[in-house]
Amino acid sequence: MSGAVSGAVSGAVSGAVIGTAVVTGAGSGLGRAAALALLGRGWNVVLAGRRPDALNGTAALSPAGAGHTLAVPTDITRPDEVAALFRAARDRYGRVDLLFNNAGAPAPRVPVAEVALDDWNRVLGTIVTGTFLCSREAFRVMCEQDPSHHPAVRRTPR
Repeated sequence: MSGAVSGAVSGAVSGAVIGTAVVTGAGSGLGRAAALALLGRGWNVVLAGRRPDALNGTAALSPAGAGHTLAVPTDITRPDEVAALFRAARDRYGRVDLLFNNAGAPAPRVPVAEVALDDWNRVLGTIVTGTFLCSREAFRVMCEQDPSHHPAVRRTPR
């Protein structure tokens, strides 16, 4: 972890909550590892992904206890589900301080000449559009918070 990132996620003080993170792709792999690392450092973590059983598996591994995790099954390619994800985070924890945009979709394991357009669109829909939708909703929520803790969120006159 870089110094800036590790400084942002470390420093839990005897049970004090550092903030609330939303982690996409939290049911397995890097998303699960990031969620558990954040939980171990004093964050509330909203777990997002398509598979409820995998999200519940991540929540069960939480070193912080059940009150610090919220599993929200989400298809990040659907704007309504992304809005519901961030609404659930705000309703449960009052704010969102960090987005770990990690969800992905595997590409078919075939030569490029054999990749179907539908498969290509599914991969890009998750990786590109899903990342955009989550980022956009996170910024909307963060801009409404007072104070805004995210350095990239600035209220400027129009």
